[in-house]
Amino acid sequence: MKLALLFSLISVIVAAPQGADKDATVLKYNSDNSGIDGYNFDFETSNGIAQQEEGKLTNQGTENELMKVSGSYTFTWEGITYKVTYTADENGFQPVGDHIPK
Repeated sequence: MKLALLFSLISVIVAAPQGADKDATVLKYNSDNSGIDGYNFDFETSNGIAQQEEGKLTNQGTENELMKVSGSYTFTWEGITYKVTYTADENGFQPVGDHIPK
């Protein structure tokens, strides 16, 4: 779970606003942290970046307790819109997108 959050944070930092993107504004932001049960959030910006993510705690209170995360994000680069869907669980971070080698 921490690895997935770290990857998401690094992705946002690497995609730091430049040029026209520096004036982008947040059009939508929702966040629900339901504590021990999990969380979900989504946002969208005026420059076409969007992300949604949900995390659910499984096997709560056992030695196999695990936060399972799923979500997606989209962004536009050089006129092409990219979409990545992902899961993060006991098998690690697993991104899927047409532009990602299989």
